[in-house]
Amino acid sequence: MAEDKKNELELRSQEIINEFSRLKTWEEKYKLLIQKGKELESLEDQFKTEDLKIKGCQSQVWIKSDLKEGLVHFKGDSDALLVKGLIALVLKVYSASQPQQILNTEADFIKQIGLSENLTPSRSNGLFSMIKQIKFYALAYSLKK
Repeated sequence: MAEDKKNELELRSQEIINEFSRLKTWEEKYKLLIQKGKELESLEDQFKTEDLKIKGCQSQVWIKSDLKEGLVHFKGDSDALLVKGLIALVLKVYSASQPQQILNTEADFIKQIGLSENLTPSRSNGLFSMIKQIKFYALAYSLKK
C-alpha cells in the first residue's frame, strides 16, 4: 500500500510535468499557472488566520491540513493568482496522501517544469516555504500515530 501511494504521488507529479512540457513559452506556462489558480477552490475566510499563514511568502498564503482516514488533505489560498496556481500544483501532488508518503516525496516537478529558474527569487522562496509547511504537517500527523 505504501509503495502504491508513493507511485501515486509520482504519477501526480508526472501529470504536471507532462502538462507543462507541452507548452513552448514561459508566457504559456504562466497562463496555465494562473488558470490553475482560478480553478483552485478558495479557502474559507475563517481559515485565513495568522497560524495558517505561510511565512516566507511575498504574497499572503494560507494552507490548512486535515487528517481523514489516514490521509492528509490540504486546502490553500493566496491573494495573488499566480501564487494560487503554485498552490494548486503543490496540493495536486501532496493532498489526499499518507503522511509518510508526503515526507518521502520530493517536489522534483518544480525543477523539471522549470519553475525554479523562472520564478522570482521571492516567489521561489515562497514556494519552498509552502512545501516545507506541507511536510511539517505530514511529520506532525505521522508522529501522532
